[in-house]
Amino acid sequence: MPLEKMKKNVRQPQPSWRDYFRALFLSVPEEVNWLSWAGRVLVYVILVIWGLGFIFHSVESNYAGDSFLHNVDLVFHEAGHIIFSPFGRFLQVLGGSLGQLLIPALVMAAFLLKNRDAFGASVGLWWIAQNFMDLAPYINDARDLDLILLGGVTGKDLAEGHDWEYLLGHLNLLTWDHRLAHGAHYLGALLMLTALVWGADMLWRQLQKAKSSQQW
Repeated sequence: MPLEKMKKNVRQPQPSWRDYFRALFLSVPEEVNWLSWAGRVLVYVILVIWGLGFIFHSVESNYAGDSFLHNVDLVFHEAGHIIFSPFGRFLQVLGGSLGQLLIPALVMAAFLLKNRDAFGASVGLWWIAQNFMDLAPYINDARDLDLILLGGVTGKDLAEGHDWEYLLGHLNLLTWDHRLAHGAHYLGALLMLTALVWGADMLWRQLQKAKSSQQW
């Protein structure tokens, strides 16, 4: 049998799941443009400074609700109510909060699966984390109903209260509002720190790749 044919018949080892996820979450472009890399560093610095503000402000301060990003998140919150409206009252109400989380999750997935851009995916994870923190004051207000809502009213001014009063009341968890709110905040903080570590690692890997291949 010719050597070339023998080589073709040799079964190539299949990559393991570990190799697959490593390639997915730690992918580095073949070519690293210095201008693009510098722009990513700038984005990363902004996310670090902004992120520390979200992490170290308490749920009660409503720092997330006063942030510019809250207005962006609110668009997807309201869209979530519409998207989930065919699935019954409970999912329609929950859909607002789900919408806030699903959109950045889709952004993260698109960066990972379509663009193979692990740094971009870390920014998507940062946004998911920020949305957990954005929801925390809303959950925390389920019993008090003091939070100013869309339209300048509070839950006390609405016949049905607001989303999380309904959701937790429906689940008989209304007295858990503060604990769940702080849980959402801490989960968001953990995810945000993970995103920042991931982003820093990707920037470092890209820098090392550029140096080793003498691209700069």
